[in-house]
Amino acid sequence: MPFCSQCGNQVDAADVFCAKCGARQPDAAPRPADPFSSITPRTASILCYIPGLGWIGSIIVLASERFRGNRVVRFHAFQGLYLFVAYLIEDWVLKPMFTVIPHMHLNGIVDVVLLGMSIFMIVKASRDEAFALPIIGELAEKSVSER
Repeated sequence: MPFCSQCGNQVDAADVFCAKCGARQPDAAPRPADPFSSITPRTASILCYIPGLGWIGSIIVLASERFRGNRVVRFHAFQGLYLFVAYLIEDWVLKPMFTVIPHMHLNGIVDVVLLGMSIFMIVKASRDEAFALPIIGELAEKSVSER
């Protein structure tokens, strides 16, 4: 822990001013550069819908300080996460159920529908449109409205 350059009081390394005397500290730690400063909101929204990897982009977008106030990008991030959860439900629940029933190829149909939804949302996000998917979109809107 460093000490105040004026009065010798113990200060935190990130403090700009001393809490005791109010003197400005000469070596305040600089704020780290935002690694997402070069990513546009449109690109961040598109990254949330990439099949299989969009959940990583969604979590990064939701955790970044840059997009904390952007409701549209946060909507896409939540909707991308919920779409990934739908993929998991299809893979872990529906696929085993459909393999028990012979001559039922519903598993492939659900896969194609989920892939089509991802592609559709990539197109919508590339046009800066916040399209709400059924059920998933409503959950995403609720998640964005809760802070």
